[in-house]
Amino acid sequence: MRNVVTALALSLLATQAVVAGETTNNAIGGGIGGALGNVVGNAIGGGTGAAIGAGLGGAAGSAVTAKNGRKTEAAIGGGLGAAGGSVAGRALGGSTGSVIGAGLGGAAGGAIATELSKDNDHDGHRKHRKHRKHRHD
Repeated sequence: MRNVVTALALSLLATQAVVAGETTNNAIGGGIGGALGNVVGNAIGGGTGAAIGAGLGGAAGSAVTAKNGRKTEAAIGGGLGAAGGSVAGRALGGSTGSVIGAGLGGAAGGAIATELSKDNDHDGHRKHRKHRKHRHD
């Protein structure tokens, strides 16, 4: 049963890129990654392991689904959101609340970080690249 749930979650993570925009992708990636990381971390190290696993899973899920140039921001947002959601959820609803909190926190963190990253673009342009002149010797 555990393998079925893992396979389903990973397939959702991989196939959602077809139908959603960038912010939605990062939200789904951070949420699924945070929830899966929380479950694995809880099995390995209890409440502390769940928070660490959620943070790592949320960061990985958001980074995988982010576009180039926005991966760092998405990873930070997804990781912090999932870890914070895991801790808050555990305080409110035990281990089940921890998983739900990690999923929601990872989704919110990944989405917010992506939107803030978009706002930092100057006039809608991406980061400027150096232009090197072509020289003939």
